[in-house]
Amino acid sequence: MKFDLHTHHFRCGHADDTIEAYIQAGIKTGLNVIGISDHSPYFASDEDQPSPGIAMAKSDFANYIDEVLRLKAKYEGQIDVLLGVESDFFPQHAQVYGDVYARYPFDYIIGSVHQSRGVSIFNRNRWKKLNEAQQIDEKRHYYDLIGQSARSGMFQILGHIDAMKGYYPAFSALAADDAIDDCLKTIAESSVSIEINTSGKTKDVGGWYPSDAILERAQHFGVTVSFGSDAHKPSRVGDDWELVAKRLKEIGFTEWFYYKNKKPVRVPL
Repeated sequence: MKFDLHTHHFRCGHADDTIEAYIQAGIKTGLNVIGISDHSPYFASDEDQPSPGIAMAKSDFANYIDEVLRLKAKYEGQIDVLLGVESDFFPQHAQVYGDVYARYPFDYIIGSVHQSRGVSIFNRNRWKKLNEAQQIDEKRHYYDLIGQSARSGMFQILGHIDAMKGYYPAFSALAADDAIDDCLKTIAESSVSIEINTSGKTKDVGGWYPSDAILERAQHFGVTVSFGSDAHKPSRVGDDWELVAKRLKEIGFTEWFYYKNKKPVRVPL
């Protein structure tokens, strides 16, 4: 059973092609299940689309839902198309986002921290004027946000939980293991999965999110795992699936999960 739950398309403003192109790519690469999970609009903003190159317009969200559901019906019997969304997590706006999501029949929602203290986690400049102690504090704050997202009850999967390293590889070496462990314990207690996200290979850091070291500790604490290519072009759908499965088995995982109707579906490794 081969699945990929993290894919994007043109509506977010920084991905290529249509939803249908990703579904067709999934069929071509042998997926049984594909999840469509484009970036959520900024629901708490007064503007319809404050960041056209980052997220879709609020006014286009219902069209997104309708298109996924139409294609789900069209490709029934060929591939199981699941309705998802990659949601930003802003603690102060969680209720706003939750109220919107409650209107739609999502199979799963991926919760991703993309901003910390109002700055993109991918912004290289955030690190330039910080000393080591301040950098460690930033890392601890980031993992506190991820822990809050797990406790929120809004999500079935947490996205790319060490993506802050994407354009700052030194992030991984910052000493905050206790904060990561506390976060992983919270994730396990919240019965939320983390994804192995293979898009890190497209960033400065290379490799996947999260690191093997974090995956080993996640396995120790009983955290469940899922898979997402985080494809922003159809050619990356299912990217490194077999390699990830092999590595997870080496670490000690025996299963991973996708979500349908917000219920976990177990897939043996």
